[in-house]
Amino acid sequence: MSARPQIALLGGRGMLGSDFTAAAKTRGWSVTTLDLPEFDITRVEHLEQAVPPGGWVVNCAAYTNVEKAEAEPELAHRVNAEAVGQLGEIAKKADAAVLHISTDFVFDGTLDRPYGETDTPNPVSAYGLSKWQGEQTLAASGCRHCIVRVEWTYGRHGVNFITKLLEAARAGKPLRVVDDQVGAPTATTQVSEALCDLLAGDAVEGTFHLAAGGYVSRYGMAQFMFDTLKMDVELSPCKTSDFVTAAKRPLNSRFDCSKLESSLGRSIPHWKEILKKYLTADYAD
Repeated sequence: MSARPQIALLGGRGMLGSDFTAAAKTRGWSVTTLDLPEFDITRVEHLEQAVPPGGWVVNCAAYTNVEKAEAEPELAHRVNAEAVGQLGEIAKKADAAVLHISTDFVFDGTLDRPYGETDTPNPVSAYGLSKWQGEQTLAASGCRHCIVRVEWTYGRHGVNFITKLLEAARAGKPLRVVDDQVGAPTATTQVSEALCDLLAGDAVEGTFHLAAGGYVSRYGMAQFMFDTLKMDVELSPCKTSDFVTAAKRPLNSRFDCSKLESSLGRSIPHWKEILKKYLTADYAD
């Protein structure tokens, strides 16, 4: 399928939304970008105006501050769960479909293998709970929908693990990075292309896991970053338990992406390949 009907993109100015807009427009698709302050996903009247009849809504809007969510669980739930259910109900009435972005935080991270789509979520943080509840409210709405769980995302248009590390390193600070959280650094450009491929195909319903190929610890990722950029940084490993945080993090964020790869008809590039391109293009001296 070479074209798609009207696409409304919620949360379009964020890290993923910005890259999705660029990828969709490259394909000649019509995208309406909506975000704060003029668009608020928690306001029903805004959702009613946003949903294109017979079209698609790509929902990147979310409350994403994992730490603050522990103190603001009601707000996280309102944005990530209640509003998503309302979106689904409105989409169903408008004969529209929803592609919704979720997260590895719906899992507790205790599994000894990569997580598949059929594994039972068990979030250990207020943020993760709100995202899992959002998946449930969307499904309960009865609208046609697709849920794509992503992890460890980074990109040019927002603050992320990479930008925080580089800021600290350039300030000359010694860095301690956890070596017991394992996942796959995943570029928002990668995510955007995969989302567009899903929308262009005929299998754009159900739940999918989407992450770059391979796995690495946060510490291993930091080592790779600084080696690639040839930066002399005082870097040492530590454990998640060494840091006092409000929210718990899943230690195992590995995804089994074979379902998505089968639907796309291609493999997902390895995290090293994409991260090296990103770093050398944007941060190399």
